[in-house]
Amino acid sequence: MNTTDVRHVLFDADGVVQHLPGGSYAAAEPFLGSSTDEFLRAAWRAEGPLLVGADGDFLTVLTGLLEEHGATASTDEVYTAVWNAIETNRETAEVVRRVRAAGYGAHLGTNQARNRGAFMRTGLGYDDLFDVSCYSYDLGVAKPDPEFFRRCAERIGADPREILFVDDSARNVAAARSVGMTALHWSFDPAAEADHTGHDALVGELAAHGVHL
Repeated sequence: MNTTDVRHVLFDADGVVQHLPGGSYAAAEPFLGSSTDEFLRAAWRAEGPLLVGADGDFLTVLTGLLEEHGATASTDEVYTAVWNAIETNRETAEVVRRVRAAGYGAHLGTNQARNRGAFMRTGLGYDDLFDVSCYSYDLGVAKPDPEFFRRCAERIGADPREILFVDDSARNVAAARSVGMTALHWSFDPAAEADHTGHDALVGELAAHGVHL
């Protein structure tokens, strides 16, 4: 593919656009103590079907898990601390704005259940930050299924070959490439196991693929 074919950049959320300071374990431990690891694994398993739009409310599921693990804090308190205490990375957000200002489409492609996705859209302002947002719960399929990327391309209204995808997961990068997207294994976290880290590297890689900011 000629690099000039890239007209859109599709950004992952966690590890690329946002993060939970300290990580999930540190956020959950004050509420769950020695049961933290077991609780988180159970919560993530229960959340799985909701990521692809299954009926159900994660807060209801979470209430049951907290009771099962003997937590005394309220569901809302734990959910806010562990799932919604996310922060947008300012430098990545600025890159997103620069991508749009340069005339390219800047979009979000992320695995999220409905509750957290709704918070990201309005609470973090992602509906305004991005041109098109592709949440797995809304698409009905989650990364790394290649169908996720096909549906993102359809929603964006572009050929997959016109889209450059940025994600901190090597599996997701490989899946995006399998449908024809250009994909970059990147994270803003210098300690991440990614091929590229840091915003200077991101801007440089975008330019190498024809996205000049």
